[in-house]
Amino acid sequence: MELKNILLAFIPIFVAVDAIGVLPIFISLTEEVEKQQRIKVIAQSMLTAVCLAVGFIFLGKGVFRALGISMGDFMVAGGAILFCIAITDIVNPLKRRRIPGQELGAVPLGTPLIVGPAVLTTSMVIIPQYGLVATLISVVVNISLAGIIFSGASAVMRVLGEAGTKALSKIMSLLLAAIAIMLIRKGIAELF
Repeated sequence: MELKNILLAFIPIFVAVDAIGVLPIFISLTEEVEKQQRIKVIAQSMLTAVCLAVGFIFLGKGVFRALGISMGDFMVAGGAILFCIAITDIVNPLKRRRIPGQELGAVPLGTPLIVGPAVLTTSMVIIPQYGLVATLISVVVNISLAGIIFSGASAVMRVLGEAGTKALSKIMSLLLAAIAIMLIRKGIAELF
C-alpha cells in the first residue's frame, strides 16, 4: 500500500516540479558557467529545494493554525495560484531570466523554479490523501530527478530539442491547470 501511495503522490509532485519545463531556463542561466561550477549550482539548487519543501511540509500546518487558515482555504488559494502559474506558462513562451551570481542555485533555481508555490501547495494537499512518508519520499525523489535532468541538460536538449522541451512544458502546464481546478473544487467542498 505504501508503494502505491508513493507512486500516487509522485505524479502531482512531478507535474508541479516540472523539471523538463525548467530545463531551458537552467540551460539559459548556466550556459556561460564552467562544468565544475554548474555541478555546484545543481547541488545548491537541490539542497535549497529539499530544505524548503521539507521545512514547509513539517511547519506548514503549524503556520496555518497560527494564522487561522483551514486546509480548504489553502486548497482554494493554492489552486488559484497554480492555475495562474499554469496559464502564465502556457501563454508565455519565453521564461528566460539572466541572474548571474553565487546564489544562482538557491535563487532562482532552488526556489521558486524547482520548489515554488506549485510544489508547496501540492505537497500540503496530498499529505492527507497519501500520507506524510509518501509525500516526503515523492518530493525528495522528484527534486533528485530534477538534479539528474539538469546534470544531463545538454543531452536532454539534444534529444528533445528546444521545440520538444517547450511542447512538453506546455503539456505539464495543462496538467498543472487541471490539478489546480481539482484543488479549488476539493477546497470549496471542504469549506462547505
